[in-house]
Amino acid sequence: MQEKSCLVAMSGGVDSSVAAYLIRSAGYETAGVTMKLFDPEFSDPKGRTCCSEKDIHDADDVSILIDIPYEVVDLRREFDERVIKPFISVYEAGGTPNPCIECNKFMKFSALRDYADSRGLYYIATGHYARVEFDGARGRWILRKALDSKKDQSYVLYNLTQSDLQRVLFPLGNMTKDEVRSIAEREGYINARKRDSQDICFVPDGDYAAFMERRRGEKYPQGDYVSPDGRVLGSHLGSVHYTVGQRRGLDLAMGERCYVIEKDAARNTVTVSTDESLLFHRVCKLTDCNLISVSEIPPEGMSVSAKTRYSQREAPATVYPDGDGLRLEFSEPQRAMTVGQSAVFYDGDIVVGGGIIKEVGA
Repeated sequence: MQEKSCLVAMSGGVDSSVAAYLIRSAGYETAGVTMKLFDPEFSDPKGRTCCSEKDIHDADDVSILIDIPYEVVDLRREFDERVIKPFISVYEAGGTPNPCIECNKFMKFSALRDYADSRGLYYIATGHYARVEFDGARGRWILRKALDSKKDQSYVLYNLTQSDLQRVLFPLGNMTKDEVRSIAEREGYINARKRDSQDICFVPDGDYAAFMERRRGEKYPQGDYVSPDGRVLGSHLGSVHYTVGQRRGLDLAMGERCYVIEKDAARNTVTVSTDESLLFHRVCKLTDCNLISVSEIPPEGMSVSAKTRYSQREAPATVYPDGDGLRLEFSEPQRAMTVGQSAVFYDGDIVVGGGIIKEVGA
């Protein structure tokens, strides 16, 4: 296996196209690949998804211009098992999953690494905005935020292990989106002005419950809206239709703004209240944790900044060991921490690690 060789994951978008260009320009033996992850029935003709037939055409077109070999690899079965089925299971259990994180973990940096190995290529490169480097003082590979804070994607990459990081390249980590588009326009790429795809590629219209109902062949049963003290307030469409913190689309006449406070999948109830303060908590417990910049969290805890959603601002917190997982205690209560979402914590611009929220406390 030649070490200066790289397989570039090409989604058909401008970011991965420019990533491939930069890798090729840096002298790597380069090949491009698009993962076929789901059936065409889920493709969005308006271009709001990724990995559609048009995206494959765009990636192929760019590969010809860059002069690199290009293939499409069929990973629909693996994607269904590793991403779609767990996505549905978490929703049905009352949580709110983040399939992009699972896709990065199991598809882009696992299945594709196996594919790269089969082709004799050492590195995997993607169009993510993040930075990787080896820290000699720590003796560890570390993941840093992108230079462009508006495009930083380190949150969805917290699952990368030391073995992953030593074989991954993020050529856009020191660039802005405008710089990326400028390169694409200069090189004449068909996707230079293509808009970014939405997060959930297999649910292009954003209606997750409808997607799951199509998969199961029937609608989820209706249930009760209840108050925090257990009073029935009305009927809802099924608990999977709602997320903690939601206030629109509840169809409840409460006389003032009303929020989803909690869901109970076993009872199919959705707890709602006009008191938004009930959404705020300081503590969450994490499972399926991964640490990057450190090998373990000391018993006395570690001061970090953390967030529990991709678009959320980081807030001061302390992370502690907690059995097989971790416990995250924020200095100030945070809004709508949700089971199934990921909490990611940082030391400055360095990703310390993260995990999936399994319990929200006081």
